[in-house]
Amino acid sequence: MSFTLATWNINSVRLREPIVLKLLEEEAPDVLCLQECKSPVEKIPLEGFKALGYNHMVARGQKGYNGVAILSKIPMEEAGSEDFADLGHARHIAGKLENGVTVHNFYVPAGGDKPDREINEKFGQKLDYLTDMRDWFKAEKPEKSILVGDLNIAPREDDVWSHKQLLKIVSHTPIEVEHLAETQEAGGWVDITRQDIPAGLLYSWWSYRAKDWDAADKGRRLDHIWATGDISNSGHGSRILRDARGWEKPSDHAPVFATFDL
Repeated sequence: MSFTLATWNINSVRLREPIVLKLLEEEAPDVLCLQECKSPVEKIPLEGFKALGYNHMVARGQKGYNGVAILSKIPMEEAGSEDFADLGHARHIAGKLENGVTVHNFYVPAGGDKPDREINEKFGQKLDYLTDMRDWFKAEKPEKSILVGDLNIAPREDDVWSHKQLLKIVSHTPIEVEHLAETQEAGGWVDITRQDIPAGLLYSWWSYRAKDWDAADKGRRLDHIWATGDISNSGHGSRILRDARGWEKPSDHAPVFATFDL
């Protein structure tokens, strides 16, 4: 069985329903994982998604904040959710596909503006969230699993437009990169995007603050697709749909894709 999966921080699934439908129509991934849905589950606009064949959904929602959802053409059942760092936020949902693959969809806290937990509570929450993820993966020892989402960290030097200038900027600081690496190692996760595209600048997010995001191209790779080692060799076809960043009323993130033959 071959299936294509996409992950996208949509920054309000109701406000941006038209571009979600555009993606589903034009790209037709078998599974679409959304973050920052900013909607209670019951208000996610399912009718249009179902009309395109996405008859299965698992989700966790919150009014106006956070929220994660997995839409699937493939039969899928909910496989739980965790409240890491006890934040009370809708930041994780898992779904198990009929082929036995578990998909974890994450929205890791952004961490605020200052990379110092002593003066910025949100940065501390981000580090604690990653620590809890790490410990959970150590205990769970995931198998036949895919992890996707807005992890809000660009780990490599070529995942940001300027490594030197972003070393003290939240999302690329050494302590965040270290926490993410520990989380990845704990679950035996393989970065599928970088397995497929091992070198070169690669971004999935461009700030709304830039007058011309495309020309400035000051991006970061904050959105990720990982797989456990037992299925990582089946992953291929990774790409980032940069054009979606320029669609009407866009998210500041672009969708990331990978295909798995399982």
